[in-house]
Amino acid sequence: MKNLPAVLVCLVVFLAFALCADGQTIMVDVSHPTNHFVPNQTLGAGVDRIAVEAIDKDFLQPTLEKTMASGWQPVTYRQNTELGVEAWHWNPQGTWSDVHDASGKGYFTGSATPTETIRYSYGYALPRRGFTRNDGTDNVGFSRLTDGDVNTFWKSNPYLTQRFTGENDALHPQWVVLDLAQVQQIDSIRIEWGEPYARRYVVQYWTGDDPIRAVTRGVWQTFPQGTVTEGKGGSATIRLNSSPTPVRFLRIWMTESSDTCDADGPGDPRNCVGYAIRELYLGTSTEDGAFHDVLRHTPDQEQTATYCSSVDPWHQPSDLGSTKQAQVGFDLFYTSGVTRGLPAMMPIAMLYDTPENAAAEIAYLEKREYPISYVEMGEEADGQYMLPEDYAALYLQWATAIHRVDPKLKLGGPSFQGVNKDIEVWPDANGKVSWTARFVDYLKQHGRMNDLAFFSFEHYPYDPCRTPWGVLYDEPELVSHIMQVWHEDGIPTDMPIFITEGNLSSGASETYQDIFAGIWLADYIGSFLNSGGNGVYFFHYLPLQMEPGCNSSPGTFGMFTIDSAYQIQQPLAQFFVAQLINLDWVQPGAAEHQVFAAKSDVQDGAGHELVTAYAVKRPDGKWAVMAVNRDQQNAHRVHIRIEGAAEKGSTFSGLVEVSTFGSAQYQWHPAQTRFMAHAENSGERTIVPTTKGWADPDGPITHTTQNAAKDATYDLPAASVVVIRGKISGQ
Repeated sequence: MKNLPAVLVCLVVFLAFALCADGQTIMVDVSHPTNHFVPNQTLGAGVDRIAVEAIDKDFLQPTLEKTMASGWQPVTYRQNTELGVEAWHWNPQGTWSDVHDASGKGYFTGSATPTETIRYSYGYALPRRGFTRNDGTDNVGFSRLTDGDVNTFWKSNPYLTQRFTGENDALHPQWVVLDLAQVQQIDSIRIEWGEPYARRYVVQYWTGDDPIRAVTRGVWQTFPQGTVTEGKGGSATIRLNSSPTPVRFLRIWMTESSDTCDADGPGDPRNCVGYAIRELYLGTSTEDGAFHDVLRHTPDQEQTATYCSSVDPWHQPSDLGSTKQAQVGFDLFYTSGVTRGLPAMMPIAMLYDTPENAAAEIAYLEKREYPISYVEMGEEADGQYMLPEDYAALYLQWATAIHRVDPKLKLGGPSFQGVNKDIEVWPDANGKVSWTARFVDYLKQHGRMNDLAFFSFEHYPYDPCRTPWGVLYDEPELVSHIMQVWHEDGIPTDMPIFITEGNLSSGASETYQDIFAGIWLADYIGSFLNSGGNGVYFFHYLPLQMEPGCNSSPGTFGMFTIDSAYQIQQPLAQFFVAQLINLDWVQPGAAEHQVFAAKSDVQDGAGHELVTAYAVKRPDGKWAVMAVNRDQQNAHRVHIRIEGAAEKGSTFSGLVEVSTFGSAQYQWHPAQTRFMAHAENSGERTIVPTTKGWADPDGPITHTTQNAAKDATYDLPAASVVVIRGKISGQ
């Protein structure tokens, strides 16, 4: 529109609004608040494992200043090593459990004594892993169960045995699953057991499609001759059935251990509990006794895929993973300024670690006098296919160790992956399949519900590459629904619920840079708070390089584009909407806000609510309505009405502040082409190929004021977020 005569511009704008009915209304119900929150405790962002060069650049000024201008307040430190099936050396300095090995091996405990400044920390791949791949990351290496080497082995987590849980091992069965990729005819299995081995176990096949991702659509059926009650270890070949059975997925379900020690000896009891398998072979046996294997044995991702219940966190110095990626060191994290001096949510590693290492971490942080708001226990247990009873058993052991250091710390979890529905697992003896319900049951049965101070999950609502504009209509219901699910599963209504990580999707793409992402963010934050949420953390706080996304389009989880030296080039749509939320909608600081339900009557013909709204009463006495126009093509003009016992029929009065961010303020031009500035004296734009997109215009938010007469209307441009703030009549 910049090239149109001013008169025509005015006419276009007038006609656009004239097409909208004057009767469109946002109604705010102030009869009772739906929630209350404090911004510097509630509206935060997350910092994860990133490239070492990013750590070196992102934690410096002026990058930090520009990042913090988004307004996000508290920070959650994300613990990424668990997703890679790694042990976390949060402190590079520490001790190994095997004191007889000069170079170090066994179980590592970081030093709780502050000495050198910790700038980076790393993960160590677990050599006894049984995962070929998992839902947390593609970077888990390969499983030892089908790597073709009998000198390597999978071993289950010793902390899930009777010695540590105090419960019969049958209550924490350990398992491995084989995925043959296609149906094969099977009648025999050969198991090369390690030490310890299983005395009691069953071999089963799945009757449905996929026991990993569709756990209720099928059952595990034990082979006719698949029950072993007196296992002897060694090389065990079992004829499972008299004739071959069509099988794709097979499971070994272990319930009693030999409790015999592995090659590292009886000096450490962790070497002598659980289950170990060196290699698996599966296929058919012929009448002459020959075994014909159908598995692929290779130390890479092409091996026959396996999954496992848990992994022994034993490792050694040579298992250090990539040093190009790192968790930011605790000292740099707390002293850089990124936390704003506020208490931070800190993680401990739990799925692949030891309680001693977690306790030492907390002791270190407290000796440094770094403020901790909450401690999140483990990372994405559901993505590691861990059964809830196993996670709960570890949770209680770790909680005991941490509370010995500081009984006042508030612990929680389980930091689920981004989900929109209840997480289901294979049914227990009572037929219950809800992960959360069974986790809560375990804590209650052990009288330890008080050890769960908060419940946390992540939110990535959309599948990568599947984000048509219409999915924006789903977001408020997705958030409110999953919150309701957690309560139905048994999470107490007065327990704080946090989304500790969230964005559009688990896979970045150019959609992240589009205004689409900003509109989604406003709905996401507003609907979570309106649904009673207690804390939400945007991901990712720090600037990141572009990464390949859908159809190789470049995307970033960060709020900026940056150059190769990590210098910020442009703020993106989510940066501006973050400012609208944190600086315009709410009043920054430590004072309480009240949330009130709001709803518009602006709909399309299919019943979609084109305009959503979120209302807060601020501590400065002002009311703020954040209106989200999800109509990508049409502007809307709305009245705002306040309804309630005392304020019925009220509306804004006096001078009202209006902050607007829409397509007039921001447009993303994709990677294939980008619009350059006007060529001098030509009045024309040139199109230049580029490897990444560009925003033009690129903000800022438009701030205006208007007099809120009784019948005042407010303009919501197409595809925009607008914050209207002021006093209401009668105040």
